[in-house]
Amino acid sequence: MGPDDLPTLELAFPGPERDRGVAAILNGRKTALTGLLEIFEHAGEAVPTTGQRFSVLDSEGRRAVVIELVDVRVVPMKEIDDDFARAEGRGYSDVTQWRAAHEEFFRSDGVRAFLGRTPVIDDDTLVVAERFRVVEPDAPGTP
Repeated sequence: MGPDDLPTLELAFPGPERDRGVAAILNGRKTALTGLLEIFEHAGEAVPTTGQRFSVLDSEGRRAVVIELVDVRVVPMKEIDDDFARAEGRGYSDVTQWRAAHEEFFRSDGVRAFLGRTPVIDDDTLVVAERFRVVEPDAPGTP
């Protein structure tokens, strides 16, 4: 299966947040990502599985990099640790910073609009914690 045949992955929403995430993957700082399980369920999407590959898209909808998932867990937010938080590549020094940023995003206008309501975010909120490796970095602007 070539990169054009892979499912796509879009970080956050198009714009600066997505661009920073893609850049962090490309420079090797980002090796983990977190999704709200409720978003997967609402979208009718299956939780990704270990070994699955994705073409990560930039804000322009172009493939920026191909990643392969090396670990996928559905866990309550309270089980995320400092190591995972740092692996997100967003400059979090610990899980407290990770948690604040993710609570803010999961309660954002974009997520509320998608779900049709504000999700309940607490220690027991289930998240999809994914670790990945870069398989194929693409040249900028590759369609």
